Amino acid sequence: MAKELSSDGFEPVERIEGRADAGVLLLCDHASNALPQSYGTLGMASADLAAHIGYDIGAADLTRRLAARLGAPALLTRFSRLLIDPNRGAKDPTLVMRLSDRRLIPGNARIDAAEIGRRRALYWQPYRAAIDDMIAKLSARGPVPAVISVHTFTPVWHGTPRPWQIGILWDNDPRLPHPLMAALEARGIVVGDNEPYDGALPGDTLHEHVTARGLAGLLIEVRQDLVATPETAHDWADLLADVLSPILTRPEMHEIALGSSRAVCGRR
Repeated sequence: MAKELSSDGFEPVERIEGRADAGVLLLCDHASNALPQSYGTLGMASADLAAHIGYDIGAADLTRRLAARLGAPALLTRFSRLLIDPNRGAKDPTLVMRLSDRRLIPGNARIDAAEIGRRRALYWQPYRAAIDDMIAKLSARGPVPAVISVHTFTPVWHGTPRPWQIGILWDNDPRLPHPLMAALEARGIVVGDNEPYDGALPGDTLHEHVTARGLAGLLIEVRQDLVATPETAHDWADLLADVLSPILTRPEMHEIALGSSRAVCGRR
């Protein structure tokens, strides 16, 4: 497993090696709640860092298991979304959150443009560059890859329960989301079509690295209470591997299909 070092010695990207002919690249934007030593805890309590505002609970375990089942390469971040959000566009005003789910982030409260630029160069950019590099390598050595980004969501948001077990977020290309949603629903899974968020977000990893390239792809959101332990995360990864494997063999999943984006200002 290769690792990348930022200039401050912190490793921003975890790479999982996989087969070049696997036909899919897995991403996990919010895999970790870790912070570089120089940032301490950003003034946050450990319980807050361990909550959903710090990272996507269960997403890393799910991604690693799914990668193993599919024999697929994967890229995961090693830093908390509170340091800088790798799923946001470079100029997104929420790239570094000062307030998250009604909690003030003291270490971000007075952040200036220079510090945002520093974090972008040290942590955000290496992850985005790793995605570009991996897509290029896979495309050169095997079939053009489909790209799947793995996230998780809270079961309740501001007092409102979220009934979906899994959400499939996508933009303008139905090649992968439509058959995946159908396969999940056939197994009795409660699926949200662009729920609990819309999959068209300008500048996010899906838009920048998948939609803009004409690759087949989507973002998977699993409800956090269903993947809160390694065992349950592995169960969901096994289910996803079972339904994804035959879909990923379809030729259209590995073709370039450029089209107009229906990008909106959804948030995730």
